[in-house]
Amino acid sequence: MSSLYERLGGEGAVNAAVELFYRKVLADGRIAHFFDDVDMDSQIAKQKAFLTMAFGGPNNYTGADMRNAHKRLVDKGLNDSHVDAVIENLNYTLRDLGVPDTEVKEVAALANSVRDDVLNR
Repeated sequence: MSSLYERLGGEGAVNAAVELFYRKVLADGRIAHFFDDVDMDSQIAKQKAFLTMAFGGPNNYTGADMRNAHKRLVDKGLNDSHVDAVIENLNYTLRDLGVPDTEVKEVAALANSVRDDVLNR
């Protein structure tokens, strides 16, 4: 069976999804403030590499683990409602790009699987 990365459409699809995802996130008043002091070009590049690896594509991710990457956000109040908003935006992004429901659910499950690490608990 092919990897989620391949089923989503590979590099081009991941790149398009990450770009659209951050446009949605930055327009979402529930979570946009967490990115106020973030270099978005760097953030987008890191997210592309991370999702490529997480979806079973080539592993070129060199960033921090989930706990360390999000620790300062937890210190700023990041909680379950914010993670829910991120996953909601991710779902909308994938649907907007025509990703089939099966893969949308698989991505959401993957995102939910790291919730406790993201929230440092």
